[in-house]
Amino acid sequence: QLPSPRGRGATSLAGFENLTTGYNKYLRPYFGGKPVQIAMSLDVASISSISESDMDYTATICLRQHWTDPRLVFHGNQSFTLDARLVELLWVPDTYIVESKRSFLHEVTVGNRLIRLFSNGTILYALRITTTVACNMDLSKYPMDTQTCRLQLESWGYDENDVTFTWLRGNDSVRGMEKLRLSQYTVERYYTLVSKSQQETGSYPRLILQFELRRNVLYFILETYVPSTLLVMLSWVSFWITLDSVPARTCIGVTTVLSMTTLMIGSRSSLSKTNCFIKAIDVYLGICFSFVFGALVEYAVAHYSSSQKCAAKEPPEGPASELAKEMEEVNITNILNSSIASYKRKISFTSIEISSDNINCSDLTMKTHEKIKFVLRNKMHRIISYFTIQNPSNVDHYSKLLFPLFFMLVNVLYWAYYLYF
Repeated sequence: QLPSPRGRGATSLAGFENLTTGYNKYLRPYFGGKPVQIAMSLDVASISSISESDMDYTATICLRQHWTDPRLVFHGNQSFTLDARLVELLWVPDTYIVESKRSFLHEVTVGNRLIRLFSNGTILYALRITTTVACNMDLSKYPMDTQTCRLQLESWGYDENDVTFTWLRGNDSVRGMEKLRLSQYTVERYYTLVSKSQQETGSYPRLILQFELRRNVLYFILETYVPSTLLVMLSWVSFWITLDSVPARTCIGVTTVLSMTTLMIGSRSSLSKTNCFIKAIDVYLGICFSFVFGALVEYAVAHYSSSQKCAAKEPPEGPASELAKEMEEVNITNILNSSIASYKRKISFTSIEISSDNINCSDLTMKTHEKIKFVLRNKMHRIISYFTIQNPSNVDHYSKLLFPLFFMLVNVLYWAYYLYF
């Protein structure tokens, strides 16, 4: 029962000393009858942190609950603010925060609770709470993403037959969201919902505050997108350096590749626990890395083609001379065979039969396997010639145009997809 102020030596309030008669804090108002209607409102004081790695947010809220207890009606039009420690002597709703990981009630300098009693038996019960609540996030468009988080209030033990939850003033029941200033996010919009939670033990009333957070992408543009784009443009500088400047072009290529690798590692280390997601920023860094690496490969191809062309201008030695000799032998063999055939026709009138078996040309003709070897080698040289760059300087010439155009096209597709789809 509520202690009588007169018994504590306090000033007597008219009609207030009789409120304790027959009061039982273990029984809800209207026990055995209609459910208690609990109206709620809350102020969001701050959202201190939003963690993508843990997928939660931490908020400090002032939760206010209103309900009517006919056992506490007194005469008059006044309202009284009672000591917060008297809450232990009253019936209060068993409201809890759904999906809360950690929560605590502020205790400085005393417990931050408020009890206000109105003459019609209405009770205002206010609490200041800091809670960490889970928020399922989709990071596939990070850092151009918009996250939807919830703050859900539900009765723990009383089902809808005992209590009902309502928002006191609809969307106006929530205050402070417009004034929030977050480091990476902007509150796009918020709205309130009334729902029910179907559990094995019954159907429980639930109130939902749902809000959308849009990430501020400007920080990531300055921190990641601009440096990676400049590195890609730096790799194009090598196209204006001659092929003979091996140290200069190699240095630019290797430096840009290593710098891009560092950027990629740094972007992923900030979200070490979310590496299972392929994020938008990972896609862009992968594109930039491909262009930088492609510029390095382009120089390797151009330099190799240039060295091959220089080698082709030198006098043929080794295999090339052997090929010429084989071609010469083939020509001699064809001439001898044709000469022998004509010689047979000319002397046939003398009845002298000249048999080809009597003429041994084995020393002058090529063997069958050598002919096959020569034909295959000739075919291979033709195939290789199709893929040989005749003018290596054209590789740099075309790269100066194709690399920037293709990079611009990929950027248009990238930003259009992640911003509008």
